[in-house]
Amino acid sequence: MMMSNCTTVTEFLLLGFSDALELQILHLASFLILYLAALIGNLLVIMLIAVDSHLHTPMYFFLLNLSILDIGSISVTVPKSMANSILNTRLISYFGCVTQVFFVVFFIAADIAILTFMAYDRYIAICKPLHYATVMNSKACLKMAATAWSTAVLYSALHTGNTFRLPFCHSNIINQFFCEIPQLLRISGSEVFTSEIQIFIFSAFLGLGCIVFIFVSYIQIFTTVLRIPSEQGWHKAVSTCLPHLIVVALLGSTGMIAYVKPTSGSPSALDLMVSVLYSVIPPMMNPVIYSMRNKDMKASLWKLVRWKWFIPTKMLVFLQ
Repeated sequence: MMMSNCTTVTEFLLLGFSDALELQILHLASFLILYLAALIGNLLVIMLIAVDSHLHTPMYFFLLNLSILDIGSISVTVPKSMANSILNTRLISYFGCVTQVFFVVFFIAADIAILTFMAYDRYIAICKPLHYATVMNSKACLKMAATAWSTAVLYSALHTGNTFRLPFCHSNIINQFFCEIPQLLRISGSEVFTSEIQIFIFSAFLGLGCIVFIFVSYIQIFTTVLRIPSEQGWHKAVSTCLPHLIVVALLGSTGMIAYVKPTSGSPSALDLMVSVLYSVIPPMMNPVIYSMRNKDMKASLWKLVRWKWFIPTKMLVFLQ
C-alpha cells in the first residue's frame, strides 16, 4: 500500500549554504579557491612526475595515480555546488545524483587502495631493499594500480546499486551539498536499516583490512628504521614515510567521522564541516604534504622553473 502511494523522484534538492547573498558569494569564493588550489597542485605533481625521468619510480607512480584520483574526487562535488550557487538553485537530477554517488565512492575507495599499495612500496623499499627492484618492477606496479581502480569500480557499483534500489517516497531533500549515501538512506522509504547494516559491514571489512595492512607495514618499517645506524638514512626513511601517514590519517579520520556518526534529520553545521573536510581538504592538501618535505619533488620543480625562465631569456638574447 505504501509503495502504491510512492511518487517517483526525478530530482533532489541539495543543501544550500545560505540564502544571504553575502554568504553565497563567500561560499562561491571559498570553494573556487580550494578547487583551484587542488587542481593546480595536483596537475603540477602530475606534470613533474611525467616530465622528470628521476621521478619514474614506483613511489612516484603511485603518487601520480593519487593526484589523478584527487582531481577527480574534488571535481565530482565542488563544481556542481559552485554552479548551483551561481544559478541560485539547489536542484540535481536523479541521474546526476546517481553519477555523483558512484564517483564519490569510487574515488574514495581507489584513494584508500592506492594508499595501501604505497604503504607496501615503502615496506619493501625500507625492510627489503635488496628485493625492491624485483618485487616493485613496472609490471607489478601496473597490476597494483589496475587492481586499485577495478576494485574501486566494483565497490562503488555495489554501493550505488544498493542505495538507489530503494524507493524515495518521503522526501527528496538532501541535507548535504552533494549526494551522500548516509543522507540518501535517511530520506529513503524502506529497508534503510538493512541497507545501512550491509554498507557498514562491507565497508568496515574492506576499510579495516586496508588499515590493518598499513598499520602492520609501518610497524615493520619503524622497527627496521630504528636499527639504521646512519642518521642520514634514518632521516630519509622517516621523511618518505611521514607524508604518507599524514595523508592516510587525514582521509581516514574525516571519512570515518562522516560515515560512522548518525545522520541528522535537519541541516547541521557539523555535517557540512565534516563533509568538506573529507571531500575537499584531502585533495587540496595531498600535493602540499607530499611536496613540502620531498627533496626530489622540490628539485624537479626548481629544474622546471629554471627551464621555463631559461628558454625565454635565450630567445630574447637571440632576437637582440
